[in-house]
Amino acid sequence: MSPKRHNVVFDEVGLKRFAVIARSINFVAGHTIASHFHERDQLVYACRGVMTVQTRDGTWVVPTYRAVWVPAGVPHTVTMSGSVSMRSLYVKSRLFHSMSRVCRVINVSPLLKELISYACDCSPLNRAIQRHRHLVAMIADQLQTIRSEALHLPNPTDPRALRLVRILLADPGGHDSLVDLCKQVGASKRTIERLFLAEMGMSCGKWRQVLRLMHAMRLLADGAKVTRAALESGYSTPSAFISMFRTTLGTTPTQYLRVGVEPLIGHDRPPKSPLVGIAVPSLPQRHGRCSQRSRRG
Repeated sequence: MSPKRHNVVFDEVGLKRFAVIARSINFVAGHTIASHFHERDQLVYACRGVMTVQTRDGTWVVPTYRAVWVPAGVPHTVTMSGSVSMRSLYVKSRLFHSMSRVCRVINVSPLLKELISYACDCSPLNRAIQRHRHLVAMIADQLQTIRSEALHLPNPTDPRALRLVRILLADPGGHDSLVDLCKQVGASKRTIERLFLAEMGMSCGKWRQVLRLMHAMRLLADGAKVTRAALESGYSTPSAFISMFRTTLGTTPTQYLRVGVEPLIGHDRPPKSPLVGIAVPSLPQRHGRCSQRSRRG
């Protein structure tokens, strides 16, 4: 393993001959899965709560009924906001040819939601078995037609832009003007705007707007009221936040919070996680719908 990946935990999911391996796990609020990477492509789905996935290249927020695609070999951490029910599909690398080789957040259609749930019941999926082969094909077909979500914060490489990003991340709801922030990092506003557009394809203002929305979503998942989430995330009024929330997610925060959720299973003694190869503290029991074979992984 290269020096840059020395602290990255490599996991051996096992069962290499199977096309797809599915896992269903519940986590308590605030839990973080340490940096690790997989030998398979991964689809991480949140059917309850909000997950934040971070890589060297950026940050993705995964709210309820969204998923994030993580290609094989990409080191990532996952942090839970609120109680999280995670469903993960570990797919043979490049089996789903339509999926990109970079991380992205995607919508999960009602059909894809049920297919993921059924995959957890049937895992591991063997394409030599007809019904498994059909299930894998249906999942691949759904992934070809899904729409990506704008819930991604790319990281810049230029030191000046990176310093500004770190200031914003430390205080997502801060009200310092861009001019004042640029003075703190030793660059002009024009230079910073040029760097953001060149490296991340968006203005600094747009990047900051997405950061505030992502921060507010995490606060909501942790139980904050809409007004508090809006003000602590830097919105001038709750209505401004609600408008941005609706534009991005197609619903209001209140409607989003009313989505039906399944109950968390009670806590158990921390098991040894087969996903990252190390003992994971405060990891709750697996969800009861998965088959016994799936529970082992």
